[in-house]
Amino acid sequence: MDDFGQAVLLAAEMVRTGDPELMEIVLLSLRVSLGAVLIAFLIGAPLGTLAAITRFPGRRAAVIALNALMGLPPVVVGLAVYLLLSRAGPLGSLGLLFTPTAMIIAQIVLALPIVAALTHRQAEAMWAEVGDALRVDGAGLGRSMAVILSMGRAGLVTVFMAAFGRLIAEVGAILVVGGNIAGVTRTMTTAIALETSRGDLPLALALGLILIAISLAVSTATSVAGRREK
Repeated sequence: MDDFGQAVLLAAEMVRTGDPELMEIVLLSLRVSLGAVLIAFLIGAPLGTLAAITRFPGRRAAVIALNALMGLPPVVVGLAVYLLLSRAGPLGSLGLLFTPTAMIIAQIVLALPIVAALTHRQAEAMWAEVGDALRVDGAGLGRSMAVILSMGRAGLVTVFMAAFGRLIAEVGAILVVGGNIAGVTRTMTTAIALETSRGDLPLALALGLILIAISLAVSTATSVAGRREK
């Protein structure tokens, strides 16, 4: 059997037996990405809804900017967060650089525009549908937001999964602020890059298989949520 075949078999065995190093990397990746997307969702969903149901000067420009920020380059976000958290930066005294917290902060910056922009799109359509009725009923801002968010529950699941899918496969920002330290900040994507460069294909392939499985699960959940929304 050739080297590639052996590497595939070893990778499959690592996944089957739950190799400790493999599982540590996977769990850290999930903790960082889920933590970041949850915080971004709690901030971004109300923000996107608020932008959809209120009118203020510069709103159109703000929405355009929000959509543009969905494509933020991860390495640029990583650099910005690095400068903030570095020893000479304004938050350097917190000592967060090269920790999972720094990685979560960087991923929040990436996910927040995605959550807010996608929520705004669906909330704007719902507001056009029921906004007049809510105004006639005397609903205030808080109640209006609650109604719109409640109406869009299925769509919000799609928004959450879309943001998570972006984060779990991201490598640039977390590599810059996390540093890929074994047992501390090494995630699936950064470990795949490192182990491939080292020639340790079994671990890289095992992580790749799990990452693909997670991506398929996210895609399936998003599709199911989309069908329920219709």
